[in-house]
Amino acid sequence: MSVPMHWMPMLIDRSDSDAPHVRVGLLGHGISASRTPRMHMAEGRAQGLVYDYHLIDLADCTPAPAIGDILGEIEAAGFRGLNVTYPYKQAVIAHLDTLSDNAQAVGAVNTVVFGDGARRGHNTDYWGFAESFRRGLPGVKRDVALLIGAGGAGGAVSAALLGAGIGRLMILDTNPDSAERLARSLCSRFGPGRAEVAPEVEAAAAQADGIVNASPVGMAKLPGLPLSASLVTPRHWVADIVYFPLETELLATARAKGCAVLPGSGMALYQAVRAFELFTGLPADPQRMQATFDSFTTGSAT
Repeated sequence: MSVPMHWMPMLIDRSDSDAPHVRVGLLGHGISASRTPRMHMAEGRAQGLVYDYHLIDLADCTPAPAIGDILGEIEAAGFRGLNVTYPYKQAVIAHLDTLSDNAQAVGAVNTVVFGDGARRGHNTDYWGFAESFRRGLPGVKRDVALLIGAGGAGGAVSAALLGAGIGRLMILDTNPDSAERLARSLCSRFGPGRAEVAPEVEAAAAQADGIVNASPVGMAKLPGLPLSASLVTPRHWVADIVYFPLETELLATARAKGCAVLPGSGMALYQAVRAFELFTGLPADPQRMQATFDSFTTGSAT
């Protein structure tokens, strides 16, 4: 069946340019505030590319076209690949030909690369969070952590946390079955007892050295806290993967109590660095992409 084309981005004819042309996009729901396009395009220009990055926002599509149909249209239009964000990181897997080791381990895809007649799924969130955690929270106590959110982002963050030396990870999700599936998967990869479904949130927070929000709670379109502010204490370190707003209510609460905090900007930056390299085959400059990320004014939606 043909896809309704009102979601399809306007494509610009670049045939008059001799520079290598890279056309990519971001597929998601309610993504107008994303900083990813500007980071990619600025880095592409710095490297002499004609780099077009399109938002494919299905928020206003009713009914939303099927993911498989979208991939087919995008691939036929000559796109090099797609970033994929909430809520499609797991749904997209059924429409791909191969998965990278990270994507298989996490069970979610945030980067799709087209080429040689195949669709290859990758997960750059894993490396993005791991690198941000390594740089932003060195030396924190890592015996026990509480992860809130067992969706596509939670899968990547959980694996990165255990890979970074968290001894035991408790997982909390509004869907207990999702938390259970993720815990089983992590234990099979990292060893028995490394992950478990969290007990009720008060007990989990009391045990945890650190609290990580990998749920959408705290986004501009879903404001609030993923757990009660009273459960955050000065002994905790607190990380959030949400970066719009950059200072979520969770981070503001934790910072006011004297906690070490890690904003979502680091994961956003480093996942984009790795995705750029997958799309282009060229090494990205993290400092240059960081400068682009930081060029956004507070509250900017572009």
